Order: sequence, then C-alpha cells, then structure tokens
Amino acid sequence: MRPVGLPEIPELTAVVARAAFPKGSLAIRVRDRLAEVFADGPFTGAFGVRGAPGLSPGLLSLVTVLQFAENLTDRQAAAMAVRAIDWKYALGAELTDTGFDASVLAKFRSRLVEHGMERVVFDRLVEHCREMGLVRSGGKQRTDSTHVISAVRDLNRTELAGESVRAALEALAVAAPSWLASVMDVVEAAERYGPRVDGWTMPSSKTRRDRLAEVFGQDALVLCRAAWSDDAPVWIREIEAVALLRQVLVQTYTVRTDARGREVVKKRDADDEGVPPGHLRLASPYDSDARWSAKGDDVFWCGYKVHLTESCDTLPEAEAGVLRLVTDVHTTVSTVPDVMATEPIQQNVAARQLAPAEHYLDSGYPSADLVTEAAGRGITMITPLLADHSPQAKAAEGFDKIAFTIDWRSRQVRCPEGATSAGWYPVTQHGKDAIVVDFARADCRPCPSRTQCTASARGTRMLTLRPRELHERTVAARAEQKTKSWKAKYALRSGIEGTINQALDITGIRRARYRGLPKTTLQHAFSATAINIIRLDTWWTTDPLRKPRTSRLQHLSYRLIA
Repeated sequence: MRPVGLPEIPELTAVVARAAFPKGSLAIRVRDRLAEVFADGPFTGAFGVRGAPGLSPGLLSLVTVLQFAENLTDRQAAAMAVRAIDWKYALGAELTDTGFDASVLAKFRSRLVEHGMERVVFDRLVEHCREMGLVRSGGKQRTDSTHVISAVRDLNRTELAGESVRAALEALAVAAPSWLASVMDVVEAAERYGPRVDGWTMPSSKTRRDRLAEVFGQDALVLCRAAWSDDAPVWIREIEAVALLRQVLVQTYTVRTDARGREVVKKRDADDEGVPPGHLRLASPYDSDARWSAKGDDVFWCGYKVHLTESCDTLPEAEAGVLRLVTDVHTTVSTVPDVMATEPIQQNVAARQLAPAEHYLDSGYPSADLVTEAAGRGITMITPLLADHSPQAKAAEGFDKIAFTIDWRSRQVRCPEGATSAGWYPVTQHGKDAIVVDFARADCRPCPSRTQCTASARGTRMLTLRPRELHERTVAARAEQKTKSWKAKYALRSGIEGTINQALDITGIRRARYRGLPKTTLQHAFSATAINIIRLDTWWTTDPLRKPRTSRLQHLSYRLIA
C-alpha cells in the first residue's frame, strides 16, 4: 500500500458529474466534504509495503460506506463503481475506468477484521464531526438495542449434529483426504452427508429420527476419536470444523456403556442429562459465535445484538432540525444482557471525547452500581431502575423495604411495628457488596402484622440491602421516576427507535451479512457510518432558513461545556 489517499478527480469526470447532477448527490457531497475521512494512513498497519501497489484502502472504505448507504451487494457495489457517474466522481475515477472485481471488497473486509480495524472509518467520521462542532461532549445521548439474525439457517439439535459432521467431513476432504479415507468409509459418508442435513427430508417416524440422531452421534464420535488419537497429525484437530464437531458432540450426546459392555451413544435429554447454557451452546457449525436467545415471549432468534447510541440534543426553537448522529455502535452475541453493555458503551463515547451529560436508556441497561459509577464520571443516566421485586412490593400490600427505617450509623433497622433488627451482616452476593438484616423470632412471631410482613417458614423477616450510597440513590431514583416531570423528560429516549428503524430500512442492520462476531461488528460499524453520512447529507441540503439557529449565549455555553 502507498498511503496517498483518494485520487484527484479527473477534469472530464467532474464536468460530466456536475452536468448529470446539477444539484449534486450523496456520493458527490461526501467526496467534496469528507474526503479527509477516507485517508489511507489509518490502514497502514493492515497492508504491506512491498510488491505491486493495490487499490487504496481509503477508496475501498468509501465504496463500502456508499454500498451500505444504498444497501447493495458486493457485485452491485462493484458495478456502481463502473456505471454510476457520481460514484466515479467520488472515487476519482476516469470515465473509462473499468473498476475492480467484487471479490476485492470481501478481501478488504477480511483484512480489516484480521487487524482489528472494524471501526476505523466510523471513528474517523465521528471525530471529524466533533471537530466541526456537529456533535459534542456534555450533551444528551440515547441508546437502545435490537436483535440481529445470523447469516446461517436455523438448526434443531438433530440437524446441528448431522450438519456438524458434514461440515467436518467437507473440511477434511479438502485438507486431509487420505487421512479421512483411512478412518471412515468415504462412500457411505458421501451417501449420508452429501446433501445438506435438513429436517424436511428426515424420516417422519419419531423412532427413525431418533435412530438417525444416534447415527450422527456415532459418526461424530468416530471422527473425534480418530482426530485426537496419538497417531493423528496435530493439525487435524486444529481445523475449525473438527474442533466445533467435538464441541457439538459433547453438548448433544452422552456416551455410556450398557450392561453388556457395549458402548452406547445417546442424544442428551434436556430434562435428564441437561444441555449447556445458552451462552455456551453452539447453534451452527458455520458460525461459532451465533447463539439462540429470546426477548420476552414474542422474539426468539439465533444471532447477535446491536446497540446504537446517538446524540439527542434539543433546541427549544427548532427541535425537528437538530442534527443527530450515531456516536457509538456496539455489537455482542445475543445472550449478553443489555446491562452488560452499558459500561462499554459509555467508555467508547468517552474515548471519542463525546461523553454525555445525560444518557437516556431503557430499563434493561441500568443497575444501582452502574448509575453510581456513571455519576462519578459526570454522566447522569436517565433510565428507570427496576422496581423492588419483593413479594410485598409486587403485591402492593404489606411492608416492603421502604416501610422500614434504616439507621446506618448504629447498623439497625426499625420495622413499621417498632421492632429493632437483631442482626446486621455485611456479605458478598454475586460478587457485589450487600447487607443482610434479620429480626428476632421473639419480635416477629407474636407481631399482629406478621402476615403482611413475611411468609417465611421461620416466621421472621429478613432484608437484603445495598451499601448506603447505592440504597439511597436507588430509593430516590424510584421515587423520582414516578413523577410527571421525570416521565416527560424520559420521553426523549423513544426517538432512538426511529434510528434503529432507519438503520433497518436503509442498511438491513437486523440481518447479518457475514458470519462471525468480528465481521458482524464490521457490518454494523459501516451501517452506522452510512446512517451518519445520510443524515449529514440531509443537513447539508436543508434550506439554511429552516435549520435551527443557535444564539450567541448557546454557543458560549457549548464552548464552556466542551
């Protein structure tokens, strides 16, 4: 690679593009206004310095952003680079330029993933917008997530077992055909695993399907034992499909010896033998990162989850005209709860010097610890904390935690009937500090309000409290979020739903284009970049008289906050 940046626009190309698009187009305006974003320098570490010069990585990143902005396939994007005049202008190509092969884009993505550069273009665009004053720190931002369906088909447990054997056989047939022929009857395997394993072509009888599942397990066991035998080459077991087959074998089958001393391979029963938890259980031999997950009773999918964060500053005189940009995109496997993504998201925006003063999130993101830690970094989380889950609070009758008076200095708690706690025990629960408080039986059993207070067999009430700061912050937050003013303020969060819908409609963000978490992360980073340039383009082409005007006092306040 020779880091020279985007090539100069040929004079004839510029003349034809201006004539064809007298008002400009998105591709033309991106080239005119954002050319420095698509420089070669940030990609230097991923490309060699010897050999014949290749295509500019900055140019390929621009092609990829335009590809996502128009939701094109690789072949369509390569064709647009040849036939679209505005694309030729953006790429600095001659009118007679024949473009490049579509496979170049796939190789470019693979190289970015290999060197951990999935977010380079997104980060550079956000940095450019920050330097231009289009997005700032100390403002308001909001976050939400949506599910992402993987680029592989859904498999039940029997299909997964059979397809895993098939994937391993296909890989071994290419990498070690002679070794494979020595450990398995290739003719029989080709007949059984030639076509893909599909539930529609399986026997209709449950008995025969169970027998087929056992055959899949027996073949998997034969392959794994041969691969991990002492005389097998070590690199055989390092083939990804073979390693995944071993994992599928363990999670799907049990191997036992019956009364006659025969070895029996049996499919695991989820209720009796159990299966691995969802975050460990493989869902496909072709995508080792995809996982099954559920959201409520309606959404059940195999794949990933993406979290989008955008700026949401408002100006009283023209709220509709405020420019809102995506400031962070965070991709995880589907089984990672939203609360685990809160801190990484805030760290990401802070690293871009865009830490918000107010962060709007739904109830899946906060915890008392996260709210307190964020406040220590100057971030106020505007989010509903989960309600008290005690039976008394759920039933809205009896005595919940709020009904008790806590004396933190003397380490005592007084119940509504006036009894004082008998024990105060600092403990660690799930890796977090907590305090367990109990009351004496002599006080609880004769109490006339015992049925409203506890239903335990011991007949005494126990409370679990967080440390004082967390407890008081939680109580205050739960009280505040019931007020009308807080609800009116929190309504700002709902706008992120429109951003997710825009990303879904324009870039197809809810369906993974590629396999694996790293490439899905790259897809989402380019999708967020595409959304940002579309919003910037709308901002550039909006009548200045319709844009919100910022007073000098507001400009001064923004500079002071920054």
